[in-house]
Amino acid sequence: MEAYKRWLLRNRDYVHSLNSLANGLTWLLPERFSDSEIGPEAVTSILGIITSVNEHILDMAPTRSRLSESSSSTFSLYITLLKDLETLIEVAAQHYFGEEKKWNCIAMIEAAKVYLRLSVLRRSGYKMLLHGGENTNDDDLDCSKSDFPSKSRYPGIPDALRNHPEAMALSALSKFGENARNTPEPPTWLRRVQRQQVITESPPAHMNPKTSLSSFLSERGIPGGLFLTAEAISILRPLIYVMLIRKYGVMSWFPWFTSFALDIVGTGINSYVSDTRTNLRTPDLSDNEKNELKRRKLLWALYLMRDPFFAKYTRRRLDVVRNTFEPVPIVGLLAEKVVEFLVGAQTRYTYMSGS
Repeated sequence: MEAYKRWLLRNRDYVHSLNSLANGLTWLLPERFSDSEIGPEAVTSILGIITSVNEHILDMAPTRSRLSESSSSTFSLYITLLKDLETLIEVAAQHYFGEEKKWNCIAMIEAAKVYLRLSVLRRSGYKMLLHGGENTNDDDLDCSKSDFPSKSRYPGIPDALRNHPEAMALSALSKFGENARNTPEPPTWLRRVQRQQVITESPPAHMNPKTSLSSFLSERGIPGGLFLTAEAISILRPLIYVMLIRKYGVMSWFPWFTSFALDIVGTGINSYVSDTRTNLRTPDLSDNEKNELKRRKLLWALYLMRDPFFAKYTRRRLDVVRNTFEPVPIVGLLAEKVVEFLVGAQTRYTYMSGS
């Protein structure tokens, strides 16, 4: 396993390109959207799992600012692996149990994701979940001060003491250290020993005690409570949607409207908290968190592809587009394939769930 990890680290760019190519080719598998064809989805799931594990190994590679795994990274990997398997589980459940009973399996998948996402939320110190918990929200790892060289000529020495002999001596030692770093690299075996010593002996600089729920609420006040409410809505929304579909059916408007309302309320609360600056305890959103709010709003477009809205409105518009471009030699063929692809993907809950 260690040899495989070293190979991944040496061929990082090649692995990224190969993963992207493999995942792209899976969409061209024959009978990809067949009701009873499990093979293509099994191939897609296996490639997705391999890709997720490779990405996790590369992301968790030790660096100067990250010497150990984040406490929530393991649960984030579990979420990613579950999402890689969920479509295969849906197709297999539909094949063996039928259209109606497949929702029982989908509900269990969503319940498992709720548990994992709540675990990520708690272990991350109640930070906003990025991409449904698949990405860890650890901005402090990327902004570690140890990664940036000091602009001072004598780092750590007050300005008033920089002309003293002690400061000059420290400067000489600093220059000696810089020259030592410019010498040829040590042998490979020595670098491995040094790197292993850094990983095993150096304590992680970013390890902070876990924030309890009571301390978080007492520190953040009402804005913190609203933020947790919005995150809870975002986490529970897919499970509530599936449970309503099990009870009322996929062609009922009640699950559709309820899920859409929960999305609007949750995102609205987060936007309100981020825009409110009157309370000094209101946390500022990072760039990743702002992008996450934008991503959640973009996912609202998936409601156009969910029944009953798709069956009553979107499907008709797609048929109009296909019929319009059908006489055109090349464009008509492309339009037909695009419509066929969208209609096939719409039959999978896991493709259009946004969870």
